[in-house]
Amino acid sequence: MTVHPFIEAEKQSGHNVKRACELLKVSRTAFYARRTGKPGPRAVRDAELTGQIAAVHQHSRGTYGAPRIHAALQRKGAGCGRRRVARLMRAAGLQGRHRRRRHLTTIPDPRAAFRPDLVLRDFTPDPTAIDTRWCGDITYIPTTEGWLYLATVIDIASRRVIGWATADHLRTDLVADALTAACRQRHPTRPVIFHSDRGCQLGLNRSSQHQLPGEIVGAR
Repeated sequence: MTVHPFIEAEKQSGHNVKRACELLKVSRTAFYARRTGKPGPRAVRDAELTGQIAAVHQHSRGTYGAPRIHAALQRKGAGCGRRRVARLMRAAGLQGRHRRRRHLTTIPDPRAAFRPDLVLRDFTPDPTAIDTRWCGDITYIPTTEGWLYLATVIDIASRRVIGWATADHLRTDLVADALTAACRQRHPTRPVIFHSDRGCQLGLNRSSQHQLPGEIVGAR
């Protein structure tokens, strides 16, 4: 409930307005501004700053939050605090966009031996070449319990997922499990080239030596 009507009543009764404002912790300037219907100096300044904040926010295409807008206003010589900028942004319904942190799933292994590109960067589907070229990838999925990692094996010829595995880690076993699932699903009868990023998981620095069903003669 506003205290201004109470102060007005005290004034009409002949009491000291200054003392009433001090007791109720109200600015006399704000009281008289409300009484006359005119905005006080702080309200005027807030309106000016809100306009400047909106201009900077629009110039940043809606990406700047309070810290960066405050820094931009400081460079322009506008004297205001960061908390004031945040308060005015909330009042105006303005907010910045947070860039989502990139989560690395392929970590290059400096110890990995170089392997030739056996597929020659040719990922064109070819129905006559089923189970001759496979490729792998890892996708990360955010959950309420942390990250869940999905390793997939895709037949390049058909673009179909033929094997997959999930885990809460990025160890090589995750890819080995996906390859095992692919071999059990397809039962390849001829050599298969497996192409992947050269990382400590998908590069198969260790899992290329695992005994997997089928015959995988090349890994990249």
